[in-house]
Amino acid sequence: MPNTILENIRLPDGTQAAIVIAGGRIATIGAAPAAGPGDTRIDGGGALALPGLVEAHAHLDKTLLGMGWYRNEVGPRLIDKIDNERVQRRRLGIDPGRQSARQVVLSLSKGSTHIRTHVDVDTEVGLSGIEGLLATRERYRAQCDIQIVAFPQSGLLVRSGTLELMEEAMRAGADIVGGLDPCAIDRDPRAHVDAVFALAQKFGTGVDIHLHEPGELGGFSMELIIDRTRALGMQGHVVISHAFCLGMPDAAYVAQLVEQLAEARIAIMSHGAPYRPVPSVKQLRAAGVTLCCGSDGIRDTWGPYGNADMLERAMIVGLRNNLRRDDEVELAVDMVTQGGATAMRLVDYGLVPGAWADIVLVDAETPADAVVSRPPRRLVLKRGEVVARDGETLVAAP
Repeated sequence: MPNTILENIRLPDGTQAAIVIAGGRIATIGAAPAAGPGDTRIDGGGALALPGLVEAHAHLDKTLLGMGWYRNEVGPRLIDKIDNERVQRRRLGIDPGRQSARQVVLSLSKGSTHIRTHVDVDTEVGLSGIEGLLATRERYRAQCDIQIVAFPQSGLLVRSGTLELMEEAMRAGADIVGGLDPCAIDRDPRAHVDAVFALAQKFGTGVDIHLHEPGELGGFSMELIIDRTRALGMQGHVVISHAFCLGMPDAAYVAQLVEQLAEARIAIMSHGAPYRPVPSVKQLRAAGVTLCCGSDGIRDTWGPYGNADMLERAMIVGLRNNLRRDDEVELAVDMVTQGGATAMRLVDYGLVPGAWADIVLVDAETPADAVVSRPPRRLVLKRGEVVARDGETLVAAP
């Protein structure tokens, strides 16, 4: 079988190298070999090679990309945004299959080869979001790996019938069980956490819970999640998204929570929210906690921002955490590469022999330069096949 030789590239440590790709995997990394019969040589132009970027927290089913401008006049509370979204979803006619496809193609153009998306499941939308994402996952299966989280955005227990729909979503093909603010939304934290973990146990999956709750309230919910993770032996299978409570002023309490998270191998997803206290990247990494990152919502009824560029998201996290030294900025790069891969339990990921050849080339000198400069991605490969070039994908969006 002919090989692909990606030559004249630089590795993150600055080493000049060539990557030989065989059967969709990285065969060797080192000096450029002589080409064999039928081999394809690709000149990387001295660009920096990074492993495919990982978007570990998205909401693909409800982006408004390509639907024109939405005038946002929603109230300030979380519940205002949740309630407004249910209304606007009907009024605007958001098609989860079409809209998710548009965002996947945008993500590909920015170098993301893996996406975890939270997909709404409630008594109004039913499984339409899940069905739309299953179709998108199949449509772009050769270009991007997509994990689907069944997500009770409107509450799991407060809306009768949602728990049963969540089980249907898992049977239909969702990969992960989601949850949301056990205290603030469902007002029954123990029952909420028990229900989420029971579903995960039933289907043999992981858990990814949105936790917006602040301060001690969020800390209480986090302790329940940690306790359930330990009790069920689910270490390494749980992600807490946002975790704003880790930004509370009570440093001693936060330190206790961080220690417990590390012991339970619970990953934290932070998108560097500028409007709330956020977890400290340096504190969590020093404790050995896995950190990942995502865009959260992009151009939706919650807010108008976002472009699916995980290098830009790394910059936002860096600014929010005062990451200035190159080694500090590289912590943010890790969040959108290996940290995301670890949180999503990806197999054979990275720039190492034997890994899948998911590679993005960036015209930058170093990983920190890539975050600061964020040029169009020169080349994006998925399992050794080119899927985007110079910021343009080779697949179309609807």
